[in-house]
Amino acid sequence: MAKVQVLNVAVLDNPSPFRNPFQFEITFECMEDLPEDLEWKIIYVGSAESEEYDQVLDSVLVGPVPAGRHMFVFQADAPNTGLIPESDAVGVTVVLITCTYRGQEFIRIGYYVNNEYTDPELRENPPVKPDYTQLQRNILASNPRVTRFHINWEVTMDKMEDSENVDPAPNAMLPPTKTVCFKHRNGHHY
Repeated sequence: MAKVQVLNVAVLDNPSPFRNPFQFEITFECMEDLPEDLEWKIIYVGSAESEEYDQVLDSVLVGPVPAGRHMFVFQADAPNTGLIPESDAVGVTVVLITCTYRGQEFIRIGYYVNNEYTDPELRENPPVKPDYTQLQRNILASNPRVTRFHINWEVTMDKMEDSENVDPAPNAMLPPTKTVCFKHRNGHHY
């Protein structure tokens, strides 16, 4: 059983102008003391065509974490618009929140994001080059896609480094407990 359960993620400041920071209020529970940090990341999928356009907007270490319920607001700057293909600036994309313990991802929470012009004229006749000052970001907060992965909560970093170049034993990597993918415009799964 996972030693960390994410109880709730509230999307704050939504909808908002495209250049506003992303803000998520994350509530989680630790079933027992965790001696090492949890690493949380916010990742913006810049294009469904290639992962090369994914941007880690922020990464934060939380820990060591005592047993009990915890809450924090995770805020990250908007993506670097220069790294987003112009053809993918307007429309639907994805933002991910991930959490790892000892380098092992145990949860991924994904949200569809719709970037659109609020001005009806710009919606009907969008500029060739996206005008990010006129775009609004709307995160579909009511329908997150959650994927949980089994990890080894007990492995120490020394043991992980010792086994880095060794073939895994059968069943060493367990499948996700629940895999929910979302399919993006071009059929790629997240």
